[in-house]
Order: sequence, then structure tokens, then C-alpha cells
Amino acid sequence: MILAVLFANSEGNILVERFNGVPAEERLHWRSFLVKLGADNLKGVKNEELLVASHKSVYIVYTVLGDVSIYVVGKDEYDELALAEVIFAITSAVKDVCGKIPSERLFLDKYGKICLCLDEIVWKGLLENTERDRIRRLVRLKPPTEI
Repeated sequence: MILAVLFANSEGNILVERFNGVPAEERLHWRSFLVKLGADNLKGVKNEELLVASHKSVYIVYTVLGDVSIYVVGKDEYDELALAEVIFAITSAVKDVCGKIPSERLFLDKYGKICLCLDEIVWKGLLENTERDRIRRLVRLKPPTEI
């Protein structure tokens, strides 16, 4: 299961978060843990260079894309390789929506569309879509008969 997908800015403020199967009382711990992990390790990392961590039976894959850090947390069948596929789909969708590597401002300007893409990629803790064109079609906000 994909437990969490988080986007944070360079100061560590959460921009978008999606938790699946994580109790509310544990979410604060995960937020602070992931932001600290990024602050310690993402300095000087190139765009889309993947970093991997594990904690007990949970895997974390994270990267930076412009001014935005992206974290994906999974367990069981979602090991570091599966999470790398998830994060690749997310970074491609964000670049498609923004038209380029996003600054924090551009990311926030496109917030609604990015959330729609995220919902098409990860749904209820499972990887739903990775195909770029399909995701683009699904977030057009038009009835299916007009596509």
C-alpha cells in the first residue's frame, strides 16, 4: 500500500499531502519525519534524482523538483522500485501541468490540476495510472463522451 504522498517547499512547509491507512495521530509524526529527512539529504541534489530510505518495514522514495520536494511512502508490495515508478509518474505529471520544472509559486498556481493528477495516479493507496497521456486525458475536466 502507498501510505503517503507529500509535497513540501524548500522551507519544509507541506503543500499537498495524501495519507492512506495512516491513523490521524501518526500523521504529524510522518510529516515532521519526512521534512527532516529531506532537510538533511536533499541539499545539492539534482532535479528528479531519487533518494531512498527505509524505516522498519516501510520504504520512502523522495526527490526534489524545482522548489518542491516530493516524498512517497509505501509498504508491502510497494518497495523502493515500485515507489520509484510512482514518483516518476508524479514528477512527469507535475512537469506536464506546469509546463516546466515548477517554482513554488507555479506549483501553487496549478494546485488544483496537480491534485487531480495525483488522484489519478494514486487512488486509495494503490497505483492507478502511470501512463502520461492517459493521465492528461483523465484530468481534462470534460465528460468522457467529448474526449
